[in-house]
This record gives sequence, C-alpha cells and structure tokens, in this order.
Amino acid sequence: MKKIIFLTILFTSFVNAQVFNGKGDVKFQIGANLQKDGTGIATSIDFGLNENMSVGLISSYLLNTSTYYGIPKFIDRFDIKARFNANIGNVLNIDDNLDIYPGLNIGLKNFGGHLGARYFFTDSFGVFTEASFPIAKYQNKNTGYDYLNNQYTFNIGASFNL
Repeated sequence: MKKIIFLTILFTSFVNAQVFNGKGDVKFQIGANLQKDGTGIATSIDFGLNENMSVGLISSYLLNTSTYYGIPKFIDRFDIKARFNANIGNVLNIDDNLDIYPGLNIGLKNFGGHLGARYFFTDSFGVFTEASFPIAKYQNKNTGYDYLNNQYTFNIGASFNL
C-alpha cells in the first residue's frame, strides 16, 4: 500500500509540472560545459517575455584545458552571452514537461546560435541539455584560446524554476 501511495504522489508530480509558463517565468540552469580540448561549468538564467519568447544570460568558465595552450588568464576561460530563445515546446505539443528552445546569443567571444531542451520532473526541478555553435567570430584567428571559445559546445545539467 505504501508503494502505491508513493507511486501515485510521484506520478502526480510528473503530470503537474509545466516547463515554460510564458511572461514572468524565470529558469536557472547550472551544469557541465563540454567541448573539444576543454571542460568547465555553465550557468544560465532565462526570463519569459510572452508565451513563446524569453531572454537571458549564459556564462561559462573553463576549468580544464589541454596543456599546449599554456597558463590561461581569467578572460581566456570566461565567457558571458546575452541570449534570445524561442520556446516552442507548447507549439510542438510533445509533452507539457518538455520545452525545446532554439535561439541566438551574442557574447564576449562571438555571435552564435543554440538549441536546447528542458525536461521538468516537478514544478521546480528538471534537467537540461544545450548545444551552442558560433556563427560569426570577432577575430579571424582560430588558435589558442580563441579556438576554445569559438567552437561547438555541449552543456548538460540541472534546471530550476525560480
């Protein structure tokens, strides 16, 4: 009987979770930043503007890089970007708990795009994954840390509804 009650409560929490509520919605995410020749952490925050649009910031910091780049400076490891998302989870109508969001970002190192997805288990906790890619670089050279900051990246981690 205890197992049935527990499973009912657990299932109900899955059913009631909704990923993107539109205007006034705030999502915070933290996770791992994975890319060629470097790993780090990434955090982001998104603010809902209306039913299908949000704006926010994403920041990443490389913790580990390949040794042939030498000793990195803080500015070589850090990046911050302003971003715009088109939250299309409700348009695709796949699952109330799933939000898919393509978007554009502009930051210290480049102008780029991203495609992400969030899945919420409860009203306040979920997981996310996001892939980013540069569209235009600020410098023509693509060596050293410019290379690390201008490539395809993959983020995965936890998402919170604030």
